[in-house]
Amino acid sequence: MHNCARYLIFFQYIGTKYSGVVRSPPHQQQKKGVQNHIEDAVRRLKPVNPVSLSVSSRTDSGVHALSNSAHLDLQRSNDKPPFTDDVLLEALNFHLLSEEIRVTRAQRVPADFHARYRAQSRTYVYRIALGTPHHSQLPLTDHSLCWGLQNTELNVKAMNEAASLLVGTHDFSSFRAVNSDMPFKSPVKTLDLAHIAPGNAFVQAHFHRDIQFWELTFKSKSFLYKQVRRLTGALVAVGQGRLSVAQLRELLEARDTRAYPQGTVAPARGLFLTRVDYNQADLQFPEEGEERGLSPSVNPED
Repeated sequence: MHNCARYLIFFQYIGTKYSGVVRSPPHQQQKKGVQNHIEDAVRRLKPVNPVSLSVSSRTDSGVHALSNSAHLDLQRSNDKPPFTDDVLLEALNFHLLSEEIRVTRAQRVPADFHARYRAQSRTYVYRIALGTPHHSQLPLTDHSLCWGLQNTELNVKAMNEAASLLVGTHDFSSFRAVNSDMPFKSPVKTLDLAHIAPGNAFVQAHFHRDIQFWELTFKSKSFLYKQVRRLTGALVAVGQGRLSVAQLRELLEARDTRAYPQGTVAPARGLFLTRVDYNQADLQFPEEGEERGLSPSVNPED
């Protein structure tokens, strides 16, 4: 069994046509998850072990990623040696050519490595375009990749003031949506970064009109269900004057998901997972003797 290798892969996708990143149930055939397609690509490599991808960061339908991550185990038949990182990368992408999914990196990791629990931080960026209430006003390269607002300007100073209130360790109950995991997950999270800065269209220099883009960046070890979209929606409401900075503080202090204003959640299409970071020491693959247990191995959250 020493030819069973664990790999960490980083992958990107345009989430518009997928049900989310995680595997969709068997009865749901019309819209599959990104995980379904990557697992299908792995099966095309004919491993002898069952194929199961462990994704580090869950994203909803319509949400995109420039760098999500996952680990997988792969054992080749007839005691063949494990694939090299480059060969695995090329093979997976060959079998993903028909999908808007690409593996950007693959590397062998220790057998006890876990992509979700070893992640040290996750970074999301939300893209907003001003003065574009209809998608026809956006470049085709952006129309499903940002939130187009009718507003031609936002009070970004107030937005950043409100964002600063969110940084740190708080009970974010007011900014999480109800789901089945809610009773089992603590609403207390530490937000390391919340910042609003100018952005650009993907073809800014070549489009026939100037469009003001803004990017909201959030970084934390982990997030609650739909937390980033709810934070974004509230901050945009501050920028529009629909919420004051003081009201956003009151919303945070309410610690109640029912206190969140209806119709404020930002749509999925503007959200990108841009980074999942790890400690380099956790990624170091041990020497062969260590992997076989002949010397102490490296000891193996959201």
